[in-house]
Amino acid sequence: MKALVYKGPGQKSWEEVPDPRIQHPTDVIVKMVATTICGTDLHILKGDVPEVQVGRILGHEGIGVITEIGSGITQLAVGDRVILACVSSCGRCSNCRKGLYSHCLDPEGIAGIGWIFGYMIDGTQAELVRVPFAENSVYKVPEGVTDAEGILLSDILPTGFEIGVQYGNVKPGDVVAVIGAGPVGLSVVMTARLYGPSKIIAIDLDDARLARAKDFGATDTVNSGDADWREKVLALTDGLGVDVAIEAVGIPQTFTMATVIVRPGGNVANIGVHGKSVDLALNELWIQNIDISMGLVNTNTLGMLLKLVAEHKLPADKFVTHEFSFDHIVEAYDVFGHAAEHDALKVLIH
Repeated sequence: MKALVYKGPGQKSWEEVPDPRIQHPTDVIVKMVATTICGTDLHILKGDVPEVQVGRILGHEGIGVITEIGSGITQLAVGDRVILACVSSCGRCSNCRKGLYSHCLDPEGIAGIGWIFGYMIDGTQAELVRVPFAENSVYKVPEGVTDAEGILLSDILPTGFEIGVQYGNVKPGDVVAVIGAGPVGLSVVMTARLYGPSKIIAIDLDDARLARAKDFGATDTVNSGDADWREKVLALTDGLGVDVAIEAVGIPQTFTMATVIVRPGGNVANIGVHGKSVDLALNELWIQNIDISMGLVNTNTLGMLLKLVAEHKLPADKFVTHEFSFDHIVEAYDVFGHAAEHDALKVLIH
């Protein structure tokens, strides 16, 4: 088969590799129908994730058809069309039993981390993929759900919903600010509406992304390049700040932005993947009674979100702006890696 192989920082290749095989009774082999690229993949290629070994097949999102099942599989069958969750979970360990799939304790890949595709084991940017713990890590795709819709359920929709909306404790009537109007930030904008906030404020440096955020459900937008951006955000509240500030970029400045617009008693939810330490002004924040949360997605809401997508309650297909064949995956990386130049959100590779 062919797959996208990590060759070291800045290097990748679409090349022939051995087909995967069943290694454990709970494995399945999936013939990939579609995959996509995530910002995490770009971080790996930049060398920011040194644990990823040269030779690793990249990718952790995908839809495909099961071609082979392990001897322990009873709830799935050859021919099933499935979504692969970006987090693999055994379903048996103490963390999985309380829904903390992101910290599955099974030693597959690495004990204590559920994100292993394209990180600790070969990933989904390939023609065939071995999926461990398949009955707890794939979801059958209902009739009528397209690849462009389903691919968003592997990672970014659950990430935005769980780590942004749920961890941020969004409630009816809240004023919610989302810092960063990229794919994950827009997934927050889209899924926050499920909880009935009175306002969703999208904050970004890019006016084109802010315009798109309106299409995803933002009620207001603020360009953070404006000198008075904070005053503009506060003017959209009662003057005391937003109820929930959600960071979806992953740099120190945007995290600090979240802490200076949240009201006393509010919530800051960090989704962004940070590569540098962040200063936390505890000398100012200790008295504010705010909660700060962060984490890796569990994908334990994937099944629920899939129902909403299937019933067209969440227009997930809006995220896909560009499509490529598998043989053009290197070109897809170039477009996604220069998203602003190409006005790209998510690329569908199929």
